Amino acid sequence: MALESCEGGELFDQIVRKGRLSEDEARFYAAEIVDILEYLHSVGLIHRDVKPENLLLTSDGHIKIADFGSVKPTVDTPIKVLPNSTNERACTFVGTAAYVPPEVLNSAPATFGNDLWALGCTLFQMLSGSSPFKDASEWLIFQRIIARDLRFPEFFSDEARDLIDKLLDVDPTKRPGAGPDGYASLKKHPFFRGIDWKNIRKTRAPKPAVEANANEDEDNQDSDWLSHMGSAHVNRNVPVGNNGAASSSEVRSHVSKLASIDSFDSRWQDFLEPGESVVLISKLKKINKLSNKKVQLILTNKPQLICVDPAKMVTKGNISWSANPSELNVQVGNSSHFRICTVYIPPKKVFVFEDAKQRAWQWKNAIEDLQNCQKI
Repeated sequence: MALESCEGGELFDQIVRKGRLSEDEARFYAAEIVDILEYLHSVGLIHRDVKPENLLLTSDGHIKIADFGSVKPTVDTPIKVLPNSTNERACTFVGTAAYVPPEVLNSAPATFGNDLWALGCTLFQMLSGSSPFKDASEWLIFQRIIARDLRFPEFFSDEARDLIDKLLDVDPTKRPGAGPDGYASLKKHPFFRGIDWKNIRKTRAPKPAVEANANEDEDNQDSDWLSHMGSAHVNRNVPVGNNGAASSSEVRSHVSKLASIDSFDSRWQDFLEPGESVVLISKLKKINKLSNKKVQLILTNKPQLICVDPAKMVTKGNISWSANPSELNVQVGNSSHFRICTVYIPPKKVFVFEDAKQRAWQWKNAIEDLQNCQKI
């Protein structure tokens, strides 16, 4: 598991440069990740942060795993781990939001199944160009994970869908590789048909993409992926509406549970109170009559709306919160412009924002979700 000679960069780079990987490329990389996880789990280590950014490519294109800062040893492991990795409680929330399994969000102890869930997310990202639960904030990502709001693009093969579906089972013991037969069932899955497991490290690796497309950024790739999204939804745990998605009432029921989750965005943690977490955050243009100023708007689970000067990193004040829509409401002009209106402290105040990421409706929905939760 040494990390020397990894001049090939990150697997994440390959996904970004190619937009998405072919199924043959994804199969090869996924097989090597399986090979790595089988070894780690055989010696009693749970990585807990498997993601494309932590999967490095050697000079000849093979996968090596990096970043063992979140590793969790099992009781019977022969491997010695530094004390700062073992002092935490077994159910401590670590990892990266988009790859965290639902049982971790529910404070369950770490298991080998955690890494297998992340494998499923990584395979989905290799094939589509985007992580399966990607959204505008960690809180919204967690909502989608808890609701298992999983949607497959139409171009996924049946074998790929089936494997990802099984790896993203809400029961960690049912994920291939976590059962009593170990990794045998995972390696025998039809998606891996043709893989020579004994000689995987001697197999010729896919040809890497050298140059990134300078005309595409992450948001453009997400938009392209969403435009190709099929109507297939898999959600075995939450009642679905006519379109197959979780109903808003079901999603809102998870807000109180998700509110206990700490935000990973430590840069803004100084502006929060102890135990408070970020629901939605974005750099916006605050539009005034005389001038326009950039502001970091933070919606928290308290709830409160905090305005921060992103250049000076100082608080510019809060927008007075109310659960009553007649006292606090959001009006959307278009996908980029929205207004937060408050009459909590007369006279009426109107805050006008422009969001370059075009998330105006997400701001409106997040604020109204929190207001509805306060009424429950």
